[in-house]
Amino acid sequence: MTAKEIKVPDIGDFEDVPVIEVLVNEGDTVAVETPLITLESDKAAMDVPSPEAGTVQRIIVGVDDKVSRGSPILTLEVEDSGEQTEDGDLSRTEDDSTPETAPKSDADAVESGTGQARADTESERETKAGTSDTGEPRSRPTPPLDEIPRKGPMPHASPSVRRFSRELGIDINQVEGSGRKGRILKDDVQSWVKNRIHEAAPAPASGEGPALPEIPDIDFSQFGEVEVVPLGRIKKLTAVNLHRSWLHVPHVTQHEEADITELEEFRRKLKEEAAERGVRVTLLAFLMKACVAALREYPRFNASLEKGGENLVVKKYYNIGIAVDTPGGLVVPAIRNVDRKGIYELAEELGDVSQRTRDKKLSPNDLQGAGFTISSLGGIGGTAFTPIVNAPEVAILGVSRAQMKPVYQDGEFVPRLMLPLALSYDHRVVDGADGARFVVFLSKALEDARRLLL
Repeated sequence: MTAKEIKVPDIGDFEDVPVIEVLVNEGDTVAVETPLITLESDKAAMDVPSPEAGTVQRIIVGVDDKVSRGSPILTLEVEDSGEQTEDGDLSRTEDDSTPETAPKSDADAVESGTGQARADTESERETKAGTSDTGEPRSRPTPPLDEIPRKGPMPHASPSVRRFSRELGIDINQVEGSGRKGRILKDDVQSWVKNRIHEAAPAPASGEGPALPEIPDIDFSQFGEVEVVPLGRIKKLTAVNLHRSWLHVPHVTQHEEADITELEEFRRKLKEEAAERGVRVTLLAFLMKACVAALREYPRFNASLEKGGENLVVKKYYNIGIAVDTPGGLVVPAIRNVDRKGIYELAEELGDVSQRTRDKKLSPNDLQGAGFTISSLGGIGGTAFTPIVNAPEVAILGVSRAQMKPVYQDGEFVPRLMLPLALSYDHRVVDGADGARFVVFLSKALEDARRLLL
């Protein structure tokens, strides 16, 4: 074994460059190209790699030391590299090298004219061939500091730490540095990984989903008078369900308008007959029938993605969930077998289930089995909104208030009653083209109620 002093190689036209990080410890075993220290000029940072494989005996430099070309870094215990002759004597070893024999190390190559010439020759050959004589890829020599410009604001970290973070698949911009001037060290990257593993532990039984960075807890009373109002049970359950759906479902929303001028006129004509039956016919009953027609035409919207994402469960029944606004929060009872019921029957059932929802008299069975949901805010107002899919369903229809608008028909503008529609869907199951087709089909079905009979 031979003790060898490792020095700073050619680093360009720089003198007294500060050492910002020592990457090895005494007793460490290093390989060729293992980063030893990190230097930083006013333009860039670079690692100084080991030209030899061996064991670190003594570290000579420390953080904040200033070094230049030829400054000693550390001493390395390396294997004797001489070759044995036939008579048992050793030929000249690496330490016996003279300018006539090519030096083995990058440091010696820099200090030797002949070694530099050989390095240049090998560099030229490397540029042309890209491989060594054995076919192994060659490592390009580390460029001088002034040839590694920084592009934009970057976190302070040595190339070796950046390489380490890339190997772990980590965005180094997310890691907070604990080193001098906020520099990111290898320990910082390892700590970041440990924290993420801890945060990604299995979700609690409450169904709150995977761990996310917490919203800061602020004492708002320091800014003025406040009132703390506990959330009701329905609000809490709704929050969990919506949060789960938003995390797991890649949402897309397709918007459209339906001309319901004739449909609304037809609905008004039914008022007197509906009153005799003791029911109130609303637009929602027609919407449900139109949705069934669209679901028959595009069955993927009446489906659920099986756990694991391998299969799609397509439902052959047509149960539609109706979002009902109550003082305690939003509740979604299911109206079953909509395809088998007429407008009056649906109107009667909607009135009954809405009243039982507000009176808190729904059974668990009333809240199960829907394959598609309608959320209508037309009675309240608004021009448009983006509903959240009621997972494990794959789509939901949002309906806003209809408005009279000028529509260009037959060479002139005429007043038409236009209904805003917003279809949100799970993009894992439904692509954009089918989303557009579904909502266009639905719009046409509403424009001509006779289509609901087809």
